[in-house]
Amino acid sequence: MKLDRRRFLQTTSATAAVLAAPGIIGRAIAADTIKMVGILDQSGGLDIYGKPMVDATVLAVEEINAAGGLLGKQIDLKMYDPQSTIQFYTQYATQAAAGDKADVVHAGITSASREAIRPTFDRFKTLYFYNTLYEGGVCDRNTFCTGSTPAQTVEKLVPYAMKKWGKKVYIVAADYNYGQITADWVEKYVRDNGGESVATEFFPLDVTNFGPTIKKIQAAKPDLVMSALVGGAHVSFYRQYAASGMNSSIPIASTTFGVGNEHILISAEEGNGMIAAYSYFEEIDTPANKAFVARFKAKYGADAPYLNELAARSYEAVYLWAEGVKKAGTVERMAVIEALETPVSYDGPSGKLEIEPKTHHAVQNVYLAELQNQKFNILETYAQQQPADTLLVCDLKANPNQAKFYFENGLEAAGIK
Repeated sequence: MKLDRRRFLQTTSATAAVLAAPGIIGRAIAADTIKMVGILDQSGGLDIYGKPMVDATVLAVEEINAAGGLLGKQIDLKMYDPQSTIQFYTQYATQAAAGDKADVVHAGITSASREAIRPTFDRFKTLYFYNTLYEGGVCDRNTFCTGSTPAQTVEKLVPYAMKKWGKKVYIVAADYNYGQITADWVEKYVRDNGGESVATEFFPLDVTNFGPTIKKIQAAKPDLVMSALVGGAHVSFYRQYAASGMNSSIPIASTTFGVGNEHILISAEEGNGMIAAYSYFEEIDTPANKAFVARFKAKYGADAPYLNELAARSYEAVYLWAEGVKKAGTVERMAVIEALETPVSYDGPSGKLEIEPKTHHAVQNVYLAELQNQKFNILETYAQQQPADTLLVCDLKANPNQAKFYFENGLEAAGIK
């Protein structure tokens, strides 16, 4: 089966009339195939994250199918574009579960989108993979969260940046679950390392004017800025910050910069010196990653985006699920869940990825890197990091009936802050 970007863009671009009947988007899924559905933003403000995730998911499915498929069947992938709109996420989640009767769904970018659709997959008993780095705390046996969490990345980034630049930290973050809770984690790690959070500001996803905040940062004179900004509009912060000359005096570390390929959207001068930590960078110097990058670039050519954690994890999560299916010998939901809990692992471009059975999160490598000339130079590698934040609140082995987001109301509500 040949899946290409043009087909996906054609089959998922929708008019208002089509959106009223999402089941007609894309071709019908064949009955003699394994049914996978993706719900990822290919338009709207979050498309900077969604498009590479779609491309990587398509590549993984094509490779598995070319190698003979799973259990003697081909994977039929159907991809919906929720257009960065929660309403469409919920609509397509219902279509995937009740209409398409998907064997597995890989979906969601923001925490808001995940929490909008996760209960639907629980209700319809549809296996769900969330492949985006996030704030931790989801505890749901039907859900597998493969992206990195703050205990894996932010816990490394904060002390490194403070040791390099100083202990006074100014925090800017997106104004929704991810930004608010990640800011809590940043404040905690700053305190744990003897530092001070001088201020924290939150911004809706559509904000583009950061002039007043930049003046506040200038007046507060922190040693560094920690950014958890999200989406295309927030790229304006980095441009305006550099235009003010602040990037030469007060450096930036970020929990999100680069996962939307922002470092390609801004100039080298605007981005040089920023530090980030993720479970994957395109620049990882291993044979497995070089081969993955080469395959990806060969497929997408001039249209190929920079490969970030979201893209790599989307690719690896398909393979991780496939390993669970092979071990279970069936696509039946509970059998695959139990197989993944054994645990199942996959050696991919980011290194070894293994499901931690108590939380259904991933044990994974973490890389800390500095941006120079629009490329990330890896400075530190931390092998096989546990999702320690979610392990504080979640134990699906002891209580498999949980289906909760423990950090929804912040770390203090969860007894951590």
